[in-house]
Amino acid sequence: MRVKFWGTRGSIPVPGKDTIKYGGNTTCLEITLENGREIIIDAGTGMRQLGMEIISNDIKHIDFFLTHSHWDHIQGFPFFAPIFRKDISLNIYGVSPTFERLLDILKGQMEFIYFPVQFKQLGAKISFKKFDPKGIDLDGVKVSSIMTNHPLETHAFKFEENDKTLVFMTDNELDHQVIATTPYDKQVDFVRGANILIHDAQYKKEEIDKYKGWGHSSWQETVALAKKAGVEKLFFTHYDPSRTDTEIDEIVIEANKISGKLSVLGAREGNSFEF
Repeated sequence: MRVKFWGTRGSIPVPGKDTIKYGGNTTCLEITLENGREIIIDAGTGMRQLGMEIISNDIKHIDFFLTHSHWDHIQGFPFFAPIFRKDISLNIYGVSPTFERLLDILKGQMEFIYFPVQFKQLGAKISFKKFDPKGIDLDGVKVSSIMTNHPLETHAFKFEENDKTLVFMTDNELDHQVIATTPYDKQVDFVRGANILIHDAQYKKEEIDKYKGWGHSSWQETVALAKKAGVEKLFFTHYDPSRTDTEIDEIVIEANKISGKLSVLGAREGNSFEF
């Protein structure tokens, strides 16, 4: 399984000299399965650059999973070059109630008052697929989901290929004092034993009280979840737009001081790894 980060920022794109290392584009993740399937999770602004690479690599079929429809997770879709190509097919997966809104979500931001090309003018063969939260099979790879704690219905996704497990869990408030859509123990069970956990770490413990109910976690809470679940490697993502590269460096250093056997890294736009 190969993973590449194309957007790691939360809320809004933040290009500039202070965000060069970890990136300024909003959420977009690429997963290339050993069986050859091309997976994309979320359509943040990082999706634009990914689209150009997909075309250069002559990839013809894409499976796209949408966690939810907040702006920072859909902004890149109209600029995703493959959707304009007649030789490309795209399966778009959503878990209810997101699934029932998929067409309106993507079509809506491409109305002429927002964008010059309408959804009906796209060339790619696009199919909308309702995701069974109990899991689906993609050529022998099990994909399952769980609802996260966020103001808008949002889902995390887990990919299990052979003996490798990857969990992508963004926009999740681990402190359940305000939002308790999914109990903490159920979240622990979902990520238990994962080789890789990519999780929202938008805030610091000392600042998160100002953002209760916004649907995000502190990096300290994220480390605690990963340790409790016996995760091998944790990547922080969905950085606050005000967070600089220097601050993220410091957070990663501090996280590894308390992580024990758990390895903690900061997701960096453009970086890839295989496991």
